Amino acid sequence: MDIDEVIRLLQEIKNLEGQTKKTVKQAKTVVKKAKRAPSAYNQFMKKELARLRKKHPRTKQTELMKKAARAWRGSKRRK
Repeated sequence: MDIDEVIRLLQEIKNLEGQTKKTVKQAKTVVKKAKRAPSAYNQFMKKELARLRKKHPRTKQTELMKKAARAWRGSKRRK
């Protein structure tokens, strides 16, 4: 094997490393953008908070969350 062949092989290895890094970066981006379906709890809380905000527009968010959580505990969807 001569020096030119070694240089060519090293260049190929360098190119492959660059492609690997690019592929890994793209995969991470895809994973970050992927979204899971909301759980039953998340769906319930979204609807319940909207309902409570209409009914109690001046109540603080923390209080609304407590009321919604209590409603979740008592709901049939929980089980």
